[in-house]
Amino acid sequence: MSFHVYILRCADGSYYTGHTDDLERRFAEHQSGALPGYTHDRRPVELMWAQDFPTRIEAVERERQVKDWSRAEKEALFAVDGRAISDAARSRPRASAPLDAGSHPAAGGEATTSSLPPVIVLVRPQLGENIGKAARAMLNFGLVELRLVAPRDGWPNPQAGPAASGADVVLDRATVFDSVAAAVADCAHVYATTVRKRGVTKPVVTPEQAAQSIHAAPGRSAILFGPERSGLETDDVAVARTIVTVPINPDFGSLNLAQAVILVAYEWSKGQALASPPAVDADPPAPQRELDGMIAQLDALLEEGGYFFPPDRTPATRRMLRTLLTKPGWSSQEVRTVRGVLSTLAPKRPRGG
Repeated sequence: MSFHVYILRCADGSYYTGHTDDLERRFAEHQSGALPGYTHDRRPVELMWAQDFPTRIEAVERERQVKDWSRAEKEALFAVDGRAISDAARSRPRASAPLDAGSHPAAGGEATTSSLPPVIVLVRPQLGENIGKAARAMLNFGLVELRLVAPRDGWPNPQAGPAASGADVVLDRATVFDSVAAAVADCAHVYATTVRKRGVTKPVVTPEQAAQSIHAAPGRSAILFGPERSGLETDDVAVARTIVTVPINPDFGSLNLAQAVILVAYEWSKGQALASPPAVDADPPAPQRELDGMIAQLDALLEEGGYFFPPDRTPATRRMLRTLLTKPGWSSQEVRTVRGVLSTLAPKRPRGG
C-alpha cells in the first residue's frame, strides 16, 4: 500500500493539503462534498499536485511540510520548477500574513513545521456507539488516526457508523491491535488519560500542557483512553510516559469516552488552522422613523384593545413599552416582520360592497 500527499485548489482560490491511502476515492469525496470540513463549501476543487510515499508517517510528515509553504512555493511546486521554489522560499514573508487552509501560525506570526498529529488509542472499548462518538470528536478537531486495542465486540462494529455522524473517514482508517504495547510501538511519546491516581510515579499534565508538548516534540505521539466502565488499568498506564488528567469536580469525576477525547483533541487543535464559522455581518439598525412607526402601530392596537388601564398608568406603561422596544438594535427587516405580525392581529375591517 502507498500513501499520497495532495494539494487541491478550491473554488475560492485557496489551497487545501491532505493525505490519503486512496487518492482517487479521496478526490471524489472532496469533489462530491462527501467530506465535511474546509473543501465542502469551496467546491469545485481541482487536484493540483500529488506525491506517493511508502508509509503513512512519511506522507504525514510531507503533508506537514507542504502545508507551511507559501502560495508562491506551492504554485512553483505545481509547475515542477525547483528554482522557483527556492526563490519563493527566500522571499517568504516573515511577518504575519494570511495562511492557506491547513497551515498554522506559531508565536510571532511565523509558520513553522509542527510534529505529527497524535494517534488516539482506545483501549478495550466496550460499545460501538462510543467508538463512533469518539471518531466524531476526533474529526471535529482534525484528528483522523484511530487505533483500537482489543475492542470487546470486535471490529468493524455496525453500531459505530451511525454514532460517528459522518466521521466515516476515521472509522475506515481505524486499525486493531492485541495490546497497548503493539498499538504504540511506533510512537515516541505516549500519554495516558486518567482521572484517578495510580500506583505509578509519572509526570501529570493537563490536556493543554499535553497538547503543547505534542506540538513541540518531534516524532509521533499517542494518547491512551481506557474502557468506558473502568478506565485504564495500572498496567496500561505503566506503558505511558506521561499522565493526562482533566481538572474536574472532585465530587463528580465522571467523563464519558467521547467527552474525554473531545477535551484532549480540542486542546491539540488550538495549534491548527481549522475552519471557523464564517463571520456574518448583522443588518444595520433601522432608522428611528421605522421604529417609531412600529411602536405607534402597537400603541394604536393596544389602545383599541383596551390594554391601557387604569388611565392614570397609561403614560408609565407607554414609556415601559418604548423602553422595551428600543433596547435592541432592531433591523429594518425585523421591524417589517413585527409590523406584519401586528397587522395580522389587527381587526379586519369589512370591505365596502
